[in-house]
Amino acid sequence: MLRLSDFSAVIFDMDGLVLDTESTYCVAWQQSAKAMGYELSDAFCLSLSGLHNKDVELELMALCGADFNLPEFNRLSGHFWHDHVKAHGIKIKHGFTQLLDFLIEQQMPYCLATNSRAANAQQCLELAGLKDVFSTIISRDDVQQGKPEPDIFLKAAEQLQVNINQCLVLEDSHAGIVAASRAGAFSLFIPSTLPVDPLTVELSDLMMADLAYVFEAFGT
Repeated sequence: MLRLSDFSAVIFDMDGLVLDTESTYCVAWQQSAKAMGYELSDAFCLSLSGLHNKDVELELMALCGADFNLPEFNRLSGHFWHDHVKAHGIKIKHGFTQLLDFLIEQQMPYCLATNSRAANAQQCLELAGLKDVFSTIISRDDVQQGKPEPDIFLKAAEQLQVNINQCLVLEDSHAGIVAASRAGAFSLFIPSTLPVDPLTVELSDLMMADLAYVFEAFGT
């Protein structure tokens, strides 16, 4: 049976894994689209989970057409997003604080590896009250290619000075699980949206419903 002590480090994704940011993005995207005369379904917004901003834009163009005004959409999205998080905040996913305390107690290295830009990641963490929690953050700014390419996780292992094969990657999205698989890490899939894609489950090494179960299942 695997234990946390079998790994050299733990790598956390951010959106949908540590923070419930994806729901806030969906609200902002839908409000922006509505203001521009378009409609984005919940299913479409959830399908963008884990994607880098450029890939999100490609999906929007494919859905809304070549004349879709991306600059205006991005401007409105930023406005609606800030209004939403200012009013409602950003929730920390259940089980994260408990798992973090356990890792600190065990003196196990950990970091954040996110497809978000550094400034956005820092802002989200600060809004959630986690400003100083991660001493090592690998963002989309630090690599040539974001998830689903493996660059972010390989960079994270390099920064932590451990072998990627000895890293436990915690991910909630298909793109993240693909990236972890390509990097050669042990991937634990904790889905943030349902239904779960069977391919994501197949690519992951293990699946759990909640971060709270991680150290309970792996022990020390």
